[in-house]
Amino acid sequence: MKVSLQPALNDASLDANQLSSQRQLAISISAIAETLNRNVPLNLCLILDHSGSMNGQPLETVKKAANRLVDRLNPGDRLSVVVFDHRAKVLIPNQIIEDPEHIKKQINRLSADGGTAIDEGLRLGIEELAKGKRETVSQAFLLTDGENEHGDNNRCLKFAQLAANYNLTLNTLGFGDNWNQDVLEKIADAASGTLSYVQTPEQVVEEFSRLFNRIQTIALTNAYLLFSLMPNVRLAELKPIAQVSPDTIELPVQPEADGRFAVRLGDLMKDVERVILANIYLGQLPEGKQAIANVQVRYDDPAQNQTGLFTPNIPIYANVTRAYQPATNPEVQQSILALAKYRQTQLAEAKLQQGDRAGAATMLQTAAKTALQMGDTGAATVLQTSATRLQAGEELSESDRKKTRIVSKTVLQDTPHQ
Repeated sequence: MKVSLQPALNDASLDANQLSSQRQLAISISAIAETLNRNVPLNLCLILDHSGSMNGQPLETVKKAANRLVDRLNPGDRLSVVVFDHRAKVLIPNQIIEDPEHIKKQINRLSADGGTAIDEGLRLGIEELAKGKRETVSQAFLLTDGENEHGDNNRCLKFAQLAANYNLTLNTLGFGDNWNQDVLEKIADAASGTLSYVQTPEQVVEEFSRLFNRIQTIALTNAYLLFSLMPNVRLAELKPIAQVSPDTIELPVQPEADGRFAVRLGDLMKDVERVILANIYLGQLPEGKQAIANVQVRYDDPAQNQTGLFTPNIPIYANVTRAYQPATNPEVQQSILALAKYRQTQLAEAKLQQGDRAGAATMLQTAAKTALQMGDTGAATVLQTSATRLQAGEELSESDRKKTRIVSKTVLQDTPHQ
């Protein structure tokens, strides 16, 4: 298993006469497999809300979805199940799958009652997941339909950061319309997972299946993008680095002991690109082909029980010329548009929270135009619909706001396999 690492500047030419230039550096990263046969065991934890509001069809479909996943796990895979209402408990301790029917019976006994304490569910889920993390792909699915009324949202975020430090990935699923999108998005972003919006009970099985398909393609884990910048080159000070595919996430930058910068990527899927976008500033450089940065990926290969592996260090060059002609890279431009769509939508949400509905509508219209430029017509429709409703003096429903958030983050829709 190898890592594909392909950097590209939005414009590889620089004007030698300019004292300062700005460029976007897109870095495409994926695991390259000779075969798609999965040989790394999964270590999956389901963290499921069974509070009173899940009563009836919601909980029944969640149990059905969980049972389907049990059936899809292979010999050697590990599973744990944590459930929470206003308390949390371990329903299925972390174990290698040996008796799936017994596990399904335990899941089927679940009933709905009580309030919601997401942080306690997270704490137990991370503890169970950590027990089976050796030589596995470790991921959790956290599903809730409510606010964390019996818990502490800041504690949730601390647990998500702890999970990332342990090389555990947390995916969050918001069920219905009453969950806190800020909290679930921050949990998923901090632990390199994805946020999903499950509007109706019928979609739970499909969404669990879609996420499961994704984690089955993971080949390498604990990946970090490492990069160094040459003198006279620096990162933008505000929000310098973001992931733009498959989901858009603002990424924190950590300084390394050797002077390089590190960005956590988490798990790498086979033949599915992870695209990172860095915003850099360059001072005046001499004419000719100039190295401006180096990039490298550090990662683990659980199938080979190898940790701390490195790709070759790849230099990035700019062509500095006095007869400068812009030469825009269309693929990098797509990444720039994806990030713009996300940030424009975030600005719209901030304006909405401040009571500036006209400003929010304008920003959503701008985001819709950006989505159209990308060819993302689905997002454009959702964003424009929300803008039109605000302009007409209507309130945005919780469903509208959540759809807007999801389409701002991603254009990826995997085909579900049952």
